Amino acid sequence: MLVLLVGLNLRPILASIGPLLDGIQAATGLGGGGAGALTTLPIAAMGLCALGGARLQASLGERRGVALGLALVTLASALRWGAPSGTGLILTAALGGVGIALAQALVPAYIRGCHPQRANTLMGLYTTGIMGGAAVAATAAAPLAERFGWANGLAMWALPAVLTLVGWWFMAQRPVATGPTSSHPLPLRSPVAWRLMIFFGVGTAAYTLVLAWLPPYYTSLGWSAADSGLLLGGISLAEVCAGLLLSAFIGRFKKRRLLVMGVLTVVLVGLLCLAFAPLTLAIPTAILLGVGIGGLFPLSLILAMDHVEHAAETGALLGFVQGGGYLIASLAPLTAGLLRDHLNSLANAWLMMAAGIVVLMGLGLRLTRSLSVETQHARA
Repeated sequence: MLVLLVGLNLRPILASIGPLLDGIQAATGLGGGGAGALTTLPIAAMGLCALGGARLQASLGERRGVALGLALVTLASALRWGAPSGTGLILTAALGGVGIALAQALVPAYIRGCHPQRANTLMGLYTTGIMGGAAVAATAAAPLAERFGWANGLAMWALPAVLTLVGWWFMAQRPVATGPTSSHPLPLRSPVAWRLMIFFGVGTAAYTLVLAWLPPYYTSLGWSAADSGLLLGGISLAEVCAGLLLSAFIGRFKKRRLLVMGVLTVVLVGLLCLAFAPLTLAIPTAILLGVGIGGLFPLSLILAMDHVEHAAETGALLGFVQGGGYLIASLAPLTAGLLRDHLNSLANAWLMMAAGIVVLMGLGLRLTRSLSVETQHARA
């Protein structure tokens, strides 16, 4: 339950922005680039902390590191009370991003250290909490803004964060010491690791792009902030369901290629619907994007795990794939904001992302082919 609560607090500071972005820009004067930075900076922080996850674990420890992360999320949210300037919003986004990144980098290590027998179950609860927090925040953003004002509505997310911080500090166990562990360097010279990183990064870019810009896209088409937030909340719920189902049934797919191409096709069709028929196909588009993106995230990590030759190398490879991948993904919201400023439309951003998914299809074929070759060699 504790890791579920932590997960619930790691997306509201991101997901609550999109439904209110038009009002935020009008009140602060932020352009598309600045608005994109509200999502770009936290995602970039996740990447940097993922690359340095082993050092963070050694220097802070899981219990203190997660507590510090929750404290930063609480502070960043609370500082939005009143009417912060555009610069203030960007700074709190960066501060909250560091907090999210710290917790996100260390919670998996805490789970493995304290509850190794239940690690898979708890990781499922944790990732469900992350997506569930995004759904709740996106859905509640507009009603909170109507009741308290947009800035105070954003600041309200400090309340669940501080309550979770108190619970974590007094209830979190200390991981059992298992002695020194070998540290593997990041696989900078591995072409396969770079391909996996790009695959994860471009796939995650679809998530960050939808999270940041789908609600403003629909408000520009005449929807209310509340309805656009509900649509994003529905996508987040579909992502939860798809991620859990894929994780549960992945063992039945001995060949990854068909699954990879199927999930990417679903995402591609959803993006094309978003670009060409956003109003007439709004609900099907939301289902396609939720199912596709929700399945693509765990599938990207599973593909990386498939390429691990020795268990001891897992941490280094996943740290490299996620760290570099999040840095790639962080560029998508910023680029979309700049496109919106210069072309006055977000349709081009969805088409740009669709082109990225087509690239992933080719990359996915190559990764699954190399996996098949490696499997054949292992059997020989």
